[in-house]
Amino acid sequence: MTAPPALSAAQQQAWVAYRELRLGLDARVARDLETDSGLSMPDFDVLAAVRAIAGHGESAGTWLVPIAPDPHPGARTAHCVRVAALADRMGWSRSRLSRQLGRMERRGLIARVPCELDGRGDDVELTEAGARALADAEPGFLRSVRAHFADVLTEQQLVALTQISATLTHRRPSRS
Repeated sequence: MTAPPALSAAQQQAWVAYRELRLGLDARVARDLETDSGLSMPDFDVLAAVRAIAGHGESAGTWLVPIAPDPHPGARTAHCVRVAALADRMGWSRSRLSRQLGRMERRGLIARVPCELDGRGDDVELTEAGARALADAEPGFLRSVRAHFADVLTEQQLVALTQISATLTHRRPSRS
């Protein structure tokens, strides 16, 4: 197999800038979230995703976590969501999600219950404590996102970043 061509100087600079941006921004927002609410970023991501997928209201927080289209039509029940569907829609492996859910379940943030549709899998439900923790965390999370991201960029920069993200997110992966 032949080696791919080296990145151009512009490509290398853009790649390094992206990595620094993503890692630094994620770390700052996660640190603020944990300091303000006691929730880790994975806790927050799971709670927000379960609420969004299960349709628990249309508050401002439903857009805070990117959720892929549902690959499992019918996977959502009236009050909860299938573990497999949650993992797929969050882009997480099932083992990663299972470990995270175990930690959250021990803290009373979520509950895993047998699926009411077919009994073969588990559903994830937000507990009252989980819904309250998410609602309590959202104002601080939004302040952090504004302080480190939204209020720092101009409207033109936000549009450009959104367009770049759409280009990279929605392209078909090439086979290597």
